[in-house]
Amino acid sequence: MTNSTTETPEVEGQETPETETPEVEEGTKEEQQEDTFPRSYVEELRKESARYRERSSGLAKRLHTALVAATGRLADPADLDFNDAHLDNPEALEAAIESLLASKPHLASRRPRGDVGQGVRADETAVSLGTLLRARV
Repeated sequence: MTNSTTETPEVEGQETPETETPEVEEGTKEEQQEDTFPRSYVEELRKESARYRERSSGLAKRLHTALVAATGRLADPADLDFNDAHLDNPEALEAAIESLLASKPHLASRRPRGDVGQGVRADETAVSLGTLLRARV
């Protein structure tokens, strides 16, 4: 009869992986315990960090909206989705606005340009009551 299990021969001076035990110095355990913080303190730090992340995210979105509004090309600056790349790269912001307006031209700003028949005009003569009465006679 042959044995179906294989046995690994032991070589002198070498231990098998099953029998190896990591040696930990006692000083290391004490140092690890000194380096740890109480759970309540760690939770407090995590909450504080989360508040700062939320705040910075909100401020980044407000800055993005302000940068889009400063271009004056969109009727509503919130129409352009937020992207971190737009904050650091003005060319990326312009390219994103161009592509948005190319796909959705109805989002463009509708500011009147040129002479629309309102406002102060330099070439007009002053209107007076006397001029109007003379024109009727």
